[in-house]
Amino acid sequence: MTQCATFKSLGLDTWLVQQCTEMGLKQPTEIQQNCIPEILHGRDCLGCAKTGSGKTAAFALPILQKLSEEPYGIFGLVLTPTRELAIQIAEQFRALGKSMGLRDCLVIGGLDMVKQGMELGEQPHIVIATPGRLAGHLSKPGVCSLDKIQFLVLDEADRLLESSFEPDLGVIFNHIPAKRQTLVFSATLTDTVHQLMKVAKNSPYVYQVKSDEATVSELDQRYILMAPQVKDCYLAHILKERAENKQVIIFTQTCRSCQVITNTLRKVEFKATGLHSIMKQQERIASLAKFRTGVSKILVATDVASRGLDIAQVQLVINFNVPASATDYIHRVGRTARAGRGGMALTVVTQHDIARLQAIEEHVGVKMKEFETSEAEAVKLMKVISVVKREVEIRLNENGFADKRMNNKMKHMTAEEKKKHLLAKKNMYKQRKKKKRKTESGEQSTEVTQS
Repeated sequence: MTQCATFKSLGLDTWLVQQCTEMGLKQPTEIQQNCIPEILHGRDCLGCAKTGSGKTAAFALPILQKLSEEPYGIFGLVLTPTRELAIQIAEQFRALGKSMGLRDCLVIGGLDMVKQGMELGEQPHIVIATPGRLAGHLSKPGVCSLDKIQFLVLDEADRLLESSFEPDLGVIFNHIPAKRQTLVFSATLTDTVHQLMKVAKNSPYVYQVKSDEATVSELDQRYILMAPQVKDCYLAHILKERAENKQVIIFTQTCRSCQVITNTLRKVEFKATGLHSIMKQQERIASLAKFRTGVSKILVATDVASRGLDIAQVQLVINFNVPASATDYIHRVGRTARAGRGGMALTVVTQHDIARLQAIEEHVGVKMKEFETSEAEAVKLMKVISVVKREVEIRLNENGFADKRMNNKMKHMTAEEKKKHLLAKKNMYKQRKKKKRKTESGEQSTEVTQS
């Protein structure tokens, strides 16, 4: 397929070409040029391309065309690992399918399950879901039937095929027909993804956008080396001096660190909002909306925001910790420099992270440059940032943030796991009381001896 291909030349109908034009999609990307015709010809497809390369349209456009030819019931099922990505995919389907009266259903955790069940019962054309919530619906008899779907899409497939999703995917695969088109898309390939396509029955077409680098050339990748105890004041300094009026995403390792950094930045008058899995779904939606519209210039997030989110204005991504793997790094930094735009990714490195950073550089095929900033100016902020951060941490403890996290984890536990957890918690409290009594008894004995 040549670079001068048009959406019309790919075999798409005039009404879909018009929708692409209205959405500002002037020319198909490489992944779209190669995958759309094959999907229209009825083949299973594995598409791999860098983040920001138009993978969603590569599967949405041919599905909508096939649906327009024979509209009925639940025609397509799209599975994705995160709620935020599911919401974004649903929005793209609605925009592209607007003129044909597309009916879609979003099935994700954190929203009203009864309402979702009613929407599924009305037989929407396209269901976009996270595996856990959809498996919950399918476990209840009579909610909906997926036995006539024509398309199954696994988006961000490398993440979906990890062991944590296996039980839910097992439930879903038991409810869908063997005769279907399976479309698998990802920015990074794994052995599991390859194995999935080997067992596909429908002559799978595999296309990977070739590149010596795993990240886009428009991305400026840098690192900054520092001691762990000065990370917070350096972050505030960089945001103040080098990121004014820019849209910035800061990635953190845990929900707690995400909340601490968000609250700390707000206290020192940065327009920041957070995004992590302990937040209620409506809060997560509101937080993303604030960031998209520029009400908040800074989004502090865990890796729930690293997959597939397309926010065009993001100019800087900061890895507050070095990601655990090169794959995680690729997905994080892919939130900027999208669709040909420029952007910077800055990774904060301590002396303990150097080997991990070098492994990432080797994997992505890029030698990062050092980011230069004023150490003297950054350290000036240490006292005020330290005090504010300590206040934030105390307040989080008082508000039971750790309990919220545990309650969130317990939602996904089996009855046996919950029983074991509660028993361990009970034993821990007993041990604490016993230790406290022993300490108090020892103090009293000391007082008697001294008197």
